[in-house]
Amino acid sequence: MAQRLRPVGIDFVETAPVRLVFAREITAAPDTVFRALADDVPGWPEWFSAVTSARATDGGRRIGLRGGTRFEETVIEAKAPVLYAYRVDVTNVPCARAWIEEWRLTPSGTGTRVRMTFALDGTPAFRTAARLARAGLGRSVEGAIGALDRRLAG
Repeated sequence: MAQRLRPVGIDFVETAPVRLVFAREITAAPDTVFRALADDVPGWPEWFSAVTSARATDGGRRIGLRGGTRFEETVIEAKAPVLYAYRVDVTNVPCARAWIEEWRLTPSGTGTRVRMTFALDGTPAFRTAARLARAGLGRSVEGAIGALDRRLAG
């Protein structure tokens, strides 16, 4: 069953009870990466294997993941070419209370250092599950960033 989460602002990225941070250097330039994140929402399933559907909405996105997880999101920061962040407003993930995902893009040589942060809050069971999922989630995110780089190069 879908539930509405607590609306939080961008400062939650630094204060969330659970913060999962993943980073990877890629060859694509920051402005190119930013456009893929912010402007090509329908293209996400082509490079992020966990994403099965993605569409832009007025001020946000609707995302579907493998296994049936769904998100209704609001974009809360879009500062080209350095920051793209969205808040999950509604999800069917049990026990979640607040959720932001932030993508920070930093020039690195001729490419980009991509840092993706999950800022989360929920019941104690949700927090524990999120921490336990760190390794698998990290592999998924880092693999997606690599696939995005290959897509942008091709």
